[in-house]
Order: sequence, then C-alpha cells, then structure tokens
Amino acid sequence: MNVNPSFPIEAESSSRRSALAVWVRKRRWFLFCVMLPTLLAAVYYGLIASDIYISESRFVIKSPDQKKSQTSTLANLVQTTGISGGQEQTNEVLTFVRSRDALKALEKMPGIRDKYNAHEADYFSRFPGPLSDSSFESLFKYYGKMVDARFETEEGTAVIKTRAFTPQDAYAINARLLDLSEGLVNRLNARAQSKGIVEAQRQVDLATERAKAARVALTQYRNTQALIDPKQQAVGVLEISNNLIAQRAALQAQLDLMQRVAPNNPSIPSLRSRIGAMAVQIASQDSRVVGTGSGIASKLGGYENLLVEQEFATQSMTAANTALVQARAEAQRQQFYLERVVDPNVPDSPLLPKRFLNVLIVFAASLCLYFIAWMFMVGVVEHASED
Repeated sequence: MNVNPSFPIEAESSSRRSALAVWVRKRRWFLFCVMLPTLLAAVYYGLIASDIYISESRFVIKSPDQKKSQTSTLANLVQTTGISGGQEQTNEVLTFVRSRDALKALEKMPGIRDKYNAHEADYFSRFPGPLSDSSFESLFKYYGKMVDARFETEEGTAVIKTRAFTPQDAYAINARLLDLSEGLVNRLNARAQSKGIVEAQRQVDLATERAKAARVALTQYRNTQALIDPKQQAVGVLEISNNLIAQRAALQAQLDLMQRVAPNNPSIPSLRSRIGAMAVQIASQDSRVVGTGSGIASKLGGYENLLVEQEFATQSMTAANTALVQARAEAQRQQFYLERVVDPNVPDSPLLPKRFLNVLIVFAASLCLYFIAWMFMVGVVEHASED
C-alpha cells in the first residue's frame, strides 16, 4: 500500500483555505462596507490624488477721512469691533470675488480653464470632471470650490485663497482677483462721486445761466429806458426840485417884502419873472419823476423786478456753488481704497490634499455607517424573532 507523503500538507492547506473562506464569509459585510472604501481611499490619496497649492492674500479697505476728532465714543467702539465704514465695501468686494462676474473677468485671462485642466491634475480633480461638462455653470461651481473669499472679523482683514495644481497658477489667479478687486473699489468710488457731484454741478449750471439771463435782461432794460439806476436818478431830480423850491421861496419872500416897502421898485418885474421861471423848472423836474408815462416812477417797478431777479439768481448761484463744494468734500470723504496687507504668495509646497487625514475620515465614516446598519439589522432580527 502506497501512502502519498504530500497528503498531510495538502490537507492542512485546504483546511487553512476553508478557515480563511469562513472568516471572510463571516466578515464579508465589514470588509465590503469598511475595508474596501478605506483601501480605495488609500489608493486614491496615496497614489492618484494630485497636489493642490494654495495662494493667500489679505487686504483691508480704508477711507482717507477717519474722522478722528469728530467720532464719538460709540463710533469708536463700533470701529474697533470691525463694523467700520469700509466693511460694507469689503463685503461688496468679497461678493464680487465669489460672483460670476469675477469668473468672466478671469476667463479673459489666457488659460484660466487650462489652469484647472492642467496635466498635473488627476482625473477626479480637474475640470471638467467625470460628472460635469465644460459649460460656464459647471465652471462656476468648480470655481466656488477652488476660490475662497471671506472676512475674518477677529483680524479685521479680508482673505482670498486660491487653489491650483501648480504654485504659479495659484499665484496668478490670486493676483488677478486682487487687481479686479482694486478696480471694483475704484468703480465704487467713481459711482459715489458721480451721484452727488453731477447733480450739484447741474444745479450750478442752471443757477449760472439764470444769473446771466438776469444780468442781460437788466442791461437791456437800462439801455431801452435810458436809465442806469432809477432810484439814484429820482433822488437827484428831487434834490434839484427841492433846491429850486427853496430858491423860489426866498425870491417870493423878497418880492413880497419889496412890494410892501417899495411897490414901485423897478426890480419887481424881474423878480416875478425869475419866480415864474423857477415854477416852470420845478414842474418840469417833478414831471420827470411822476405824473407822466415816461416818468422815472413808472419805470421803477420794472427795474426793481429785474433787480430782485438778479439778486435772487446771484444768491442761488452762490448757494449752488457752496453745495457743489460740499458735495465734492463729501465725495472725497466717502472715497475708499484697497490696501494690501499680504500680497499673493507663490506656495512652495502643497497644502492639499491631506492624504492620511482623508483616508482616516473615509475609514471612520465607513465604520460609523457599518455599525448603524449592523444595529439596524440586529433590531430587525430581534423584532422578527419576537413576532
């Protein structure tokens, strides 16, 4: 009888395989739900996942007029807590950085899509990915993952972080976004300046034209009526008339005295003639002021209306110019500028992905899901056995 010497070895190997198969069969769900995702994650993050470089820049938006001597204690408290006048503009800038308009501006930069589709990027990280197309909306969603713009209240600075697959690409995108942010601040300044100054300048132009028209109308009236200042000319005429009246009264008194003392005096006819001539002159001077349609009094009303219009127009022009100066000062006070606290950097080492941490997260998540499913199945089995 021949005995095969390899039989014990084959039997032992077969029993080991059977034991291994039993062990695998008992733990097949653990291996499938926990170990397989962890293994795939380890392969991906250890061998496939691309390095991602992050470039960071920081900035603040300030106003040249800080109102140091005019701000109250409450205003100082508000400014120290970060709610300053420039934070509103900072929020607008950060909203712009995260917007489609910023992405459209970046698309004008040559190769922005190529930077996200670089040969350094793996199949799952590049754009377009396996579950996305090359449309602008897909690019915008991808852009939201690669660009982070936020305001850090504790430090009081705005932060822009850009991700790319090469250090140079991360730096170029960050620098371009910072330049676009400065351009936006300049446009906001120009808009704020145009709001008040344009309207104030329009009011100045209208008031200036009105003042010119009033001066021209007054000049034409003077030339037409042959009057420079009716008030002054009326005063002059009345002074002449009053002098003539005083002289006539003196001559009349002299005549009356002469007629009583020397009624046959040969000078009496001459005095009477002089008194009569003065009466005619007095009447003529009075008629220059009142009593006729061409008198100074009839022209005084129109002159005063034009004079009042000129004075009012001049005052309006002065007020409009004052308002323009105030509008320019207010616009200057509202001017803001972007001050770079930290310029974009060229990263020298990748910060993402965090390979070991990501594998550990996959393992922990898979293990938690496995235990949840296991407890659920145990509960179902226990309830079924009771029924």
